[in-house]
Amino acid sequence: QVQLVESGGGLVQPGGSLRLSCAASGSIFNIYGMGWYRQAPGKQRELVAFITSGAITNYADSVKGRFTISRDNAKNTVYLQMNSLKPEDTAVYYCNAYLAVVAGTSARQYWGQGTQVTVSS
Repeated sequence: QVQLVESGGGLVQPGGSLRLSCAASGSIFNIYGMGWYRQAPGKQRELVAFITSGAITNYADSVKGRFTISRDNAKNTVYLQMNSLKPEDTAVYYCNAYLAVVAGTSARQYWGQGTQVTVSS
């Protein structure tokens, strides 16, 4: 069974910074990509940033230049450094991993429980 455990959310003032972490554990054969999505009240879940096992990254236009995604493959952990935070970044942030649990089987997506990020003065 695979688990994704997030940490690092909280309340921060506009212009501040937060760092989110997500560790994948359990029976894992290979993680092909990990990333972060977010969902604000009344809105659809959207991609924030994603990183492949080869360190290729993809960012939402709204966070480019402010957020940085990184990954520690040895620890099956992904990080999201969020700088210059804005009130519109307020949302529940969900960790996502695209992985296979057994060699030769298809990979699928797994989700964390979510962590709240609130940007407010």
